[in-house]
Amino acid sequence: MTPGKTRWLRWLAPVALLLIAGMTAGRLVRQETVYDDVHESEEHAFQVERFAEGLETPWGMAFLPDGRMLVTEKEGRLRYVDTDGSLSDPIDGVPAVRDAGQGGLLDVQLHPNFAANGLIYLTFTDPKADGDDAGFTALLRARLDGMRLAEPTVLFRAPQDLYTSRGVHFGSRIVFDDDGFVYFSIGDRGQRDRAQDLTVPNGKIHRLHDDGRIPADNPFVDEPDAVASIWSYGHRNPQGLAIHPVTGDLWETEHGPRGGDELNHIRKGLNYGWPVITYGINYNGTIITELTEKEGMEQPILHWTPSIAVCGIDFYTGDRFPNWKNNLFVSSLKFQEVRRLVIDGMRVTHQEVLFNAGGRVRDIQTGPDGYLYLALENPGRIVRLVPAGS
Repeated sequence: MTPGKTRWLRWLAPVALLLIAGMTAGRLVRQETVYDDVHESEEHAFQVERFAEGLETPWGMAFLPDGRMLVTEKEGRLRYVDTDGSLSDPIDGVPAVRDAGQGGLLDVQLHPNFAANGLIYLTFTDPKADGDDAGFTALLRARLDGMRLAEPTVLFRAPQDLYTSRGVHFGSRIVFDDDGFVYFSIGDRGQRDRAQDLTVPNGKIHRLHDDGRIPADNPFVDEPDAVASIWSYGHRNPQGLAIHPVTGDLWETEHGPRGGDELNHIRKGLNYGWPVITYGINYNGTIITELTEKEGMEQPILHWTPSIAVCGIDFYTGDRFPNWKNNLFVSSLKFQEVRRLVIDGMRVTHQEVLFNAGGRVRDIQTGPDGYLYLALENPGRIVRLVPAGS
């Protein structure tokens, strides 16, 4: 069989499986969201509640110890969301962002010891210092002091000559592991070959101490000219990061091109292949590479072909939906879906489409009340899943 035929069979096979599953089981057939209606999923019946409205483009969410939420808007605003869903005015002291294309103010995360130190972390598109219309993903730490950010410190900033006017593939999510290291993702910035280049931060997952210092056991600290913060490489546009609540392992989702969205188990120093291997093709239908695997490059645990435009992810850790405990919840921009994945070791043993959210799902988080919260676009709002009848 010719390579071209192999490529198109690889593209068509998942489409056929998707259609068959939808016709036979009904689980992959999307439905329009009707608020207050009961949705019967495989494990739990739930309802979708409106929670917070009036946002422009919500991007990241993080819950405070008092039950309130911080939410970023891509346009450059950070707000509190009260427990009743009401929005605060924008918090002062947020850094200037380059709000263009996919860039702007991106993720927000609390320090693991936030209750004592009040520290939060933000990723954002940092504008080039000389005023050129260009930017790159940066990581900022600041102390949350009421309605302002105090003591802002940029912990990671790329060299200015890497800043570009391209409006794509900034990443970016932030997570802390159980040892207090902070991980954050940066996309390839539309310069795909740089994902394989250890001398630039593009297309990488990065790891730092909470104060921005480079950990001595990072994989490339002793390699000449390598960016010392790199933890893994060969990523296209990683917009989902989550720590497994039982194993402590780092999991990641990233956008493929036309097809080839990936779920990856991220490990120290490994190469995840982009753009040398991929299950996707160019948006115009041309081939990126004939290779889907290569020695020395990691295979995704799961790939979505066609692409679902996978974004934020979260392992469910609440008690409201006990049969969902430790399942991975995955957001979809393209199909406006929420998916539930059952993971056993290094395998996804089951996948369920819960419902159509009626908007692009940018992020998903377990709240301290045990509900699942979704950040939706067009219009910008936050909704939550609650047990039916609650």
